[in-house]
Amino acid sequence: MSNDSSISTLFLDIGGVLLTNGWDHNMRQKAAETFGLDYAEMNERHHLTFDTYEEGKLSLYEYLQRVIFYQERPFSLEEFKAFMFEQSQPYQEMMHLVCNEGRELTVYRIAEFDLGSFIDFFIASCFVHYRKPDEDIYRMALDVAQVPPEQVVYIEDRPMFVEVAQGLGIRGIVHKDLKSTQAALKSFGLALAS
Repeated sequence: MSNDSSISTLFLDIGGVLLTNGWDHNMRQKAAETFGLDYAEMNERHHLTFDTYEEGKLSLYEYLQRVIFYQERPFSLEEFKAFMFEQSQPYQEMMHLVCNEGRELTVYRIAEFDLGSFIDFFIASCFVHYRKPDEDIYRMALDVAQVPPEQVVYIEDRPMFVEVAQGLGIRGIVHKDLKSTQAALKSFGLALAS
């Protein structure tokens, strides 16, 4: 990307922008069907536990013990984890454009899709123990990046999270697809290098 504006930094949501979401309701539904689980029960247990897991206060093992393996199952924890990890897929065009969950899923996705090769740092809920839309996660990202908010563009697929960042002076793009995100970046003076 060339930079002909005052924008010096991009903040990117990974799930829904660069990669598929890490463990969303569609993936949980697919897991329920694949492993013969009661989706409603699994989903209720997930909602009671996931915030703590996403903030990095539970391991994946502990999360799965509470949500899936609280009773005997005809499949192993390793089989279920492998299924979870397989659900992560890249949005190659978005990753090429910018050449940026719980701890284990986040670490896996960073390594599997080589995100560290083009992202300078990660402010992930599981690392910093804050979740969006908590303003502290955005403030921490600004502190780590050492840039003023007006020099940042935040790309996120959830409008409310963009609104919260904008409340702190961070410019935002609600990601829908590659073409609209490219156009929005261009409106900020950022374009693909030729």
